[in-house]
Amino acid sequence: MRRTRPVLAAALLAAVASLTLASPARAAIPTGEYVALGDSYASGVGAAPYDAASGACKRSPDSYPRSLARVFPKLTLKDMTCSGATVADVRSKQLGPLSAKTALVTITVGGNDADFTGTATACLTGTDDDCVEAAFGSAWSSRLVVPSRLQELYTEVRKRAPNAKVVVTGYPRLIDVGTGSCGAITPNAKKREWINYAAEQATEGASGAAAKAGVTFIDIRPGFKGHEACSAKPWINGVDPARFSEIFHPDRTGHGVYTYLLGSLI
Repeated sequence: MRRTRPVLAAALLAAVASLTLASPARAAIPTGEYVALGDSYASGVGAAPYDAASGACKRSPDSYPRSLARVFPKLTLKDMTCSGATVADVRSKQLGPLSAKTALVTITVGGNDADFTGTATACLTGTDDDCVEAAFGSAWSSRLVVPSRLQELYTEVRKRAPNAKVVVTGYPRLIDVGTGSCGAITPNAKKREWINYAAEQATEGASGAAAKAGVTFIDIRPGFKGHEACSAKPWINGVDPARFSEIFHPDRTGHGVYTYLLGSLI
């Protein structure tokens, strides 16, 4: 196995130390073509600097797809992830590399379909009522609208890559429920509750769609327990208006948690 970067190694060690999850047995080290699909949580937003060649897609060298490819060098990565991607974007712009030769596909998407950015903005800059309204609308979409889109996407991926292991990840629980500072703006307890509610409904929607499509789902939330944004030792970025796109996205250690959980499964 190729030596990982120090930051990734530290992230993996931290994840191993904090989790009490059993690592499933693997038949063999994964080999073959690996196609990574999804939005900013897959592209590595929050773990700057980004690959200049990726432009607005903001692909980080420390994203979980690129980290997995270093951990498992027999995987040949085709990184199609892009910040801001919706389910429709993935279907129209990211599925090209899939084929019968594809051995592994990872997917993280759905939050933009439910306008989670709008929810975060409302909860950080608006009133309590603004936050509740936005979060409820996002949650409603995540449970009643987005899952059918996700199921269609997962089914299409399986058809295009019939020999691949298809793994879907959800989103972390984003914000600590205590009173710790979040940076430039610190939401109150009610707003924190609704931010988490919206994010968790996105994860639940993806989980249900994955089950119906017959693909593997990984719940990321246990890996971030105690390390949410605004906690004492956060692995999720807090509020920095100068780095708006990174707010409530995993930092390098957080992306390392994704890598560990995925690596323990595949």
